[in-house]
Amino acid sequence: MSGDIQRVYHFVELEYGLDDLRRRRLKVAELLKLNDPFEFFGANLSNPDLRRAFHVMKDQMASNRGILCFSRNWKNPVQWSHYAGMHTGLCLGFDIPSEHLGAVNYSSKRFAVDANRLLNPREIDFETAKALLFTKYSHWRYENEVRSFVTLEEVDPESGLYFADFSDRLKLVEVIVGANSTLKEAELMEALGDLQADVKVSRARLAFGSFQVVRQRDKKLWWPNQPTKV
Repeated sequence: MSGDIQRVYHFVELEYGLDDLRRRRLKVAELLKLNDPFEFFGANLSNPDLRRAFHVMKDQMASNRGILCFSRNWKNPVQWSHYAGMHTGLCLGFDIPSEHLGAVNYSSKRFAVDANRLLNPREIDFETAKALLFTKYSHWRYENEVRSFVTLEEVDPESGLYFADFSDRLKLVEVIVGANSTLKEAELMEALGDLQADVKVSRARLAFGSFQVVRQRDKKLWWPNQPTKV
């Protein structure tokens, strides 16, 4: 694979994953609805003026920007549990140009900033801005996250959510079915439609000798009537 392209993974519950496949799109995470309340607050905000400024900044960003969240790896069982319906959902693999992705930095401490400079947005240098957007508490490290900031387009009238369409910058290349999924092959193929020829499909299982999720190599076990047993 070219160094300019990264293979990244998005975990999703089965119902929403199939809908994403059918509609060729991925949900954009809204900044004020993220599950980590410290998002964009990685700096030390003991200064009350700075704290107020950060809340204003986050609200302003949330009005027109969102995030597509991915992981560099699909083998962590905790992610399958938290984001893919306790291993019943899907993991979608995408090829994305590296220029559209930024890696999250995990830290156990809030980083220090120059309050006087940050209170004037024109004074914020690139490294400080990057730290503000891509710093998370160290306990989130298991996510191994990379993210892409996108402009919020028209809201979906059915769901009230925002979505990014599959494209050359968000190219679906892989679907991994969760180890405990009861998904039927025909259901997945129907959702993929004309993408079947270009998308690799596989089934996950729990590893026998480690705390990892791995590929099920025996294709006879890909579409069982009951969830996979260890």
